[in-house]
Amino acid sequence: MNPQQAELWAASGNPPMAAEGPTAPPASMLDKMAGYESIAIGDEERYLPPPVYPMPSADCGQQQPVQQWSIPSINEDKARQALIKYASDHVTYSSRPAEEMVIKELKPYNMYRYCLESFTESRSPEWKSEPYYRQIVDNYGYVAPPPPWEVPVDIPKMFEKNKKKVQVPNTASVKGCHRCMSLGKIQCTNCFQTGRVKCWICHGKGFRFGGEDRCNHCMGSGMERCKHCSGYGCQKCNVCHGQGRLFFYIQLTVKWENHKFEQIIDLQCGLPINLLSKVTGHQLFSDQQIQVHPIMTFPDPRINQMSQQGIQEHWTQFGKISRIIQQRHMVELIPVVQVQFQWKRKDHSYFVYGIENKVHAPEYPGKNCAIM
Repeated sequence: MNPQQAELWAASGNPPMAAEGPTAPPASMLDKMAGYESIAIGDEERYLPPPVYPMPSADCGQQQPVQQWSIPSINEDKARQALIKYASDHVTYSSRPAEEMVIKELKPYNMYRYCLESFTESRSPEWKSEPYYRQIVDNYGYVAPPPPWEVPVDIPKMFEKNKKKVQVPNTASVKGCHRCMSLGKIQCTNCFQTGRVKCWICHGKGFRFGGEDRCNHCMGSGMERCKHCSGYGCQKCNVCHGQGRLFFYIQLTVKWENHKFEQIIDLQCGLPINLLSKVTGHQLFSDQQIQVHPIMTFPDPRINQMSQQGIQEHWTQFGKISRIIQQRHMVELIPVVQVQFQWKRKDHSYFVYGIENKVHAPEYPGKNCAIM
């Protein structure tokens, strides 16, 4: 505040209003609630540990895969058609090698994929405040609020990411605004409650052109009405929006996430393992429960190890900060066939993989030649 503004403010006789200050309410305004003693405003990402419940173990009564599975292979005609389509999908490739080749051998491989999904729920309480517009007040000190993990919240569609914010019952109250001292308005920071500021034409001198002409904009006073507050010297409080009171409550942020553990048994057959994530396989086993049990009797022991590893990792990573609502796991057999063929007396090979019969042929002899 400059000396001229200070003089105008003193002469106005207006009582001082709250100046611009912190918008967040002080901790002393927050009520002490059982089960919520350590939370504050701005704690949305502070997730609380869920109730303790046991980790699943192998159970002889669970569903287990016991059947020996044969490899669903393809015949020569399907292998040829897959390569012809592969060539036609590339503008500069010729389909002649695929049409004229002589298939020598089809080598099938067992490529198992294990996938575990854990659908989890996390809860984070925090104090919230907003202008009071006659919202329902339910905190009268008679009934304690329910603990964070006992607040009823409807679970959305399983295995899909979601987020919901709900008000915790018996936590709402109304208090005077800390920013404006319950007045609903605060001191204008542009004119410091005087309603007038230095004239922008004459810069407060009252005259123009070296003091010869009186300033017509301010009529020689050197001051003009403050445009920020329209000359009133105060503005609507930006915290309570002019209401003078704030509505306090505890908000519970509930977050649902789907976590996936996936591994493929790589037989080192020459097919890049990352290609298998883009195709589907034949489902050999699937199970969905609140807590799935590790697979113990699959014919390939590596799947049993993957299952135990995945379940252990999910409980270790997510069990301390979230609640596992539902789990599902499955085993797929991804058909992979290496096709060895001869064309123009030279030996070549390619892979056909997935139910979609995708082709991996990095050494296809018909590259970069539309006509051969």
